[in-house]
Amino acid sequence: MSDTIKINAEIRGDVGKGASRRLRREGKVPAVIYGGDRDPVTLAVGQQELLHATDTEAFFASILEIKVGKDRKQQAVVRDMHRHPYKPVIMHIDFMRVSAEQVLKISVPVHFAGEDESPAGKASGVVIQHQMTEVEIAALPKDIPEFLEVDLSDMEAGDAVMLSSIVLPEGVTIPALEMEGEDNDSAVANAVHIKESQGTGAAAAAEAEAALAEGELGEGVEPVEGEGEDEDEGETEDKKAEDEE
Repeated sequence: MSDTIKINAEIRGDVGKGASRRLRREGKVPAVIYGGDRDPVTLAVGQQELLHATDTEAFFASILEIKVGKDRKQQAVVRDMHRHPYKPVIMHIDFMRVSAEQVLKISVPVHFAGEDESPAGKASGVVIQHQMTEVEIAALPKDIPEFLEVDLSDMEAGDAVMLSSIVLPEGVTIPALEMEGEDNDSAVANAVHIKESQGTGAAAAAEAEAALAEGELGEGVEPVEGEGEDEDEGETEDKKAEDEE
């Protein structure tokens, strides 16, 4: 299990769009914690502290300690989080309380090891594809791992590593594998042969250049996001994002 990540919070009394906008101008994130046998509580969390915490992969697959004041603490997990469309700003975050005795379903990241040393990784014309980047597990809070490791060191060309082959820590299960039916055992990674022209992007680039020369990319082409926006349009997007809550 990963180390507990601590988040400082304060209880907020004002709710609504106007109150949320004021909080964000003060450098805080509107939040709520719910679940268990207690009522939901609205919170405010420091924007910079939260941004720093979310830079860590483990943040989304860990038991967090939400601390209010000196003595009030609650274990929780992230259940939902909204970011600004293009600014490095968290608009809102939801926490769900957890109990030490309650089995929790949570998605944890998958880490791949031994890929470069594998026969498939060394073979010419073979690409190892990662079919999953995270897996939903079930475990007590104390048993939740920071990530699951998948060993690819023995992978040959044409092989596939299945979900059922992942070595799980004690006390951890994969709910999808406990359901009836063979279709629930999916490939986590596979090694496939590719043609020489695949993956270079040369064909797509040539087609784009030809279309541009013929004027096919003239009228009706939408600008890349962020280009061609005037100041008023940017302010409108800000307001839309703030009104999402």
